[in-house]
Amino acid sequence: MRTTRTSTASRSFAVLLAACACAGSALAQTAVPAPVEVAPQAPAPAAPPPAVTLPAPAAAHGAHAGAPGHGGPIQWRCGGIGSDESTAMRAAMKDHPLSLLFARTDGAYLADVQVDIRGESGNAPSQSLRASGPVCLINLPAGRYAVDASIGGQRKTQTVQVGGTPRTLDFRF
Repeated sequence: MRTTRTSTASRSFAVLLAACACAGSALAQTAVPAPVEVAPQAPAPAAPPPAVTLPAPAAAHGAHAGAPGHGGPIQWRCGGIGSDESTAMRAAMKDHPLSLLFARTDGAYLADVQVDIRGESGNAPSQSLRASGPVCLINLPAGRYAVDASIGGQRKTQTVQVGGTPRTLDFRF
């Protein structure tokens, strides 16, 4: 009985092979169209990159940031929210006598910081301002100053001598 099954299976397989051979020879006689060449297309013109305006170094206190402020002899601009603005403000730090940076201890930037600058000599100016971003560029006369920064009930004070090379105070809350 086993032999019968094998021979039936073998016969079915042989019929299948013969059918494929016939179909293959019929396919071999069918004409195949010649390949068609396609002319290469010119690449689509690239869109121009978006315009980015950075402040000129000499006028960096006018960088695209919060509105500039001034109180007598002290002028300031705070900002630095967003990577482009932050990069521009940080690049401009070298052009200002004093720069202030505000961040959490984990490095995340802070904004809306209350800042009080007090001249420590009798004729040095004082100024209060609200920092609208993590970087403030301050123009002020040479002298010694105490700078208080406060946010969320925390207050930090640093002193600085301004004049000569630019100075930076880094406040971490």
